[in-house]
Amino acid sequence: MTTMITVQDKADRLTTVVENVRAIGPTLRERALANERAGRHSDETIADLDAAGAFNIASPAEYGGDELSVRQQLEVITEVAKWDGSCGWTTWVAASTNWIPAGMGPVVVKEVYADKWVGPRVAGSSHFPASKGRAKRVDGGWIISGGPWTFGSDALWAPYTNLGCILEEDGQKYLIGVQVPRDQLRFLDDWKVAGMKATGSVSLMLTEDELFVPEHRGIDFRDVTGRKLDSGLAGPLWKVPTLGWAFSLMSGMAVGIAEGALERFLDRSEGRPIRGTTYKNQLEAPLTHLMLAEVHSKIQAAKLIARANAEETDRLGALAAAGTPANPDYMQKFSARVLIETAYAAKWCAEAIELLQRNSGSTAIMESEPIQRAWRDARVITLHGALNLEALAENYGRLMAGMQPHNFAGITTLDRFSPVAKQAALSDNHVH
Repeated sequence: MTTMITVQDKADRLTTVVENVRAIGPTLRERALANERAGRHSDETIADLDAAGAFNIASPAEYGGDELSVRQQLEVITEVAKWDGSCGWTTWVAASTNWIPAGMGPVVVKEVYADKWVGPRVAGSSHFPASKGRAKRVDGGWIISGGPWTFGSDALWAPYTNLGCILEEDGQKYLIGVQVPRDQLRFLDDWKVAGMKATGSVSLMLTEDELFVPEHRGIDFRDVTGRKLDSGLAGPLWKVPTLGWAFSLMSGMAVGIAEGALERFLDRSEGRPIRGTTYKNQLEAPLTHLMLAEVHSKIQAAKLIARANAEETDRLGALAAAGTPANPDYMQKFSARVLIETAYAAKWCAEAIELLQRNSGSTAIMESEPIQRAWRDARVITLHGALNLEALAENYGRLMAGMQPHNFAGITTLDRFSPVAKQAALSDNHVH
């Protein structure tokens, strides 16, 4: 196993992967319409992204992964999304869910990463209290049942999917993360959506009514989010705050889609007249210049947020790896900040694309036009379940005002970062 990757190795690998993605970018864009109509990426698209190195950027060094920093991963996600939003989403999920198997202990880590595989390594589905999955303890493991598990991004191509299951025990409910092999899952044909159509984020069912899962593949999800188990992985990436990792990359995905739409607008607008005016070249019109400046500012603001949050995520991971983690108050506020700033970054990028779409004429509604696809894909990001902007704004505002955020359940819960004294004052009558 390779365990040592130098800073220069990572920099060189980042350059190579970004160049590889840029080289296949036109092909990704050319395939996008057919993949949308199919409701999933083609096998060729998955293979090309894999060969480019896009699915290896966040895999452990101990198993031959590139283990790039979060800031470096951001560059890759942005470049992929620039060419096709659905490819950007799939690559984002592939990178940002690696903390789940890493939080489940070394046996799961080995199962996920030891074998050669083409495509994403892991997927996750229904890690929230509304999960329809159920788990019960038995000798040697778990029996899981129920479903469907919804929004299974990357599950079509990953060897394992982590399913959220509710365990009722001693009068309480707990969320259990259960790692399930691909051949024990059934994929529903229900991904009929407005955007991100090729991500194939279908719902999942088990191949049988009840499934036995070995004990090591089922973990109390609080232990996963709290990093209670030693993963056996040495790098600082495995100590970074998970919300910072996932959501700074999500911001980068929105930025990439917007940058791709802007490049497409500039390409198609040269020599194009503006109806209702005497302008024969859209790019010479002052109204276009004003619009482009606004588009730039929205994208740039989102880009700076994504970079700052990725860099801070890496810094916090390095502190934790050195045995000097940031205090819980700071971690709680940072996590809340990443969420609200990601929601705003996604909003601004979607608004930028809407400006480009509105100034692209009626031909921009054609299925073959990348701008309309970017318009739909960017809006899907703003509708992600974790990006309820108003709720996130209230929670961050409460922290700014010296109050605790809402004590809600789910994968983005913030109370796990609060000091013990504060946690004791919170209600425990919810699913963690």
